[in-house]
Parts: sequence; C-alpha cells; structure tokens
Amino acid sequence: MKLSHVDEAGRARMVDVGDKPVTVRTAVAEGAIRMSREAFRLVADQQVAKGDVLAVSEVAGTLAAKRTAELIPLCHPLGLDHVEVDATLDEGLPGVRVRAAAKAVGRTGVEMEALTAVSVALLTVYDMVKAADRAMEIEKVRLLEKTGGTRGDWRRDSAD
Repeated sequence: MKLSHVDEAGRARMVDVGDKPVTVRTAVAEGAIRMSREAFRLVADQQVAKGDVLAVSEVAGTLAAKRTAELIPLCHPLGLDHVEVDATLDEGLPGVRVRAAAKAVGRTGVEMEALTAVSVALLTVYDMVKAADRAMEIEKVRLLEKTGGTRGDWRRDSAD
C-alpha cells in the first residue's frame, strides 16, 4: 500500500486534493482517561480547583479541532461547519470518556479534526486533574466512523 503523504523519494509531502470532488465529510472519534476513584469523585463533584473539568475539556477539544492544521504538519486547513465534543463521566473506568464529531464540506476528510478534538480534550482533563492524580492514563483514542470522499464511508466494527 502506498502512503499518500510520502513522495516517490520517501519525503513527507502535503497531498494535492485539488482534483478531488467537494463532498460532505464527517468523522466521529472517541477516547478515555482513567483516574483514581478519589480524582473521579473530585471531577464528579466539581471540586477541582481549576473549574468544571468536563465543560473546559469540551471547549478545549472544539478549539483544537479548529486548529488541527496548525498542529499536524501535513493536514489541510479546513473550514469546519460543525464540531461537537462531549465529555462524560464513566464510573466504570473510573474516568472521563470523550466523543467528538466534525463536519465540513470540502475535498479532504475531517478524521484528524475529530481525533485532535478528542486528544486535546483528554489532555485538558489530565491538566486540570493532575494535582489529584498524576498516574492518569489516556487510552483508546480512535476513529469510529467517517463519511464522504472518494473512498466512501467507513465504520469501525463494534467488535474492535
């Protein structure tokens, strides 16, 4: 399989999307952060000194999605039509789960925007809660689905 971001000499390059059709592109990603029960309780009770962890992480994820091309060197700058970031408590972890969806009309997909939103939202949770638990672990940041484009739609198997 040939990688799209590598030229014939093996050098990194930005993909030319000029000839691709303009279509509606969507992507959904998810991830989680595990923390101690004590840290979880602080987040759930909104007792973290830095503020509302879930709300701040959602805003951070949204901002990150809009700035993905500034963070990932070979990403195209996109005018996003919609970004939604949801951070929810999961006592079973214990921790926080983040899900992000991105949408744009364009020539390239929004997978990186959704993944960046999840990643930065989770890093924000870590930053806000690290005083209570430095051993937190970010895990399973992954793409769940994408639509649009020349390769068509893709959805992760529920067994994954």
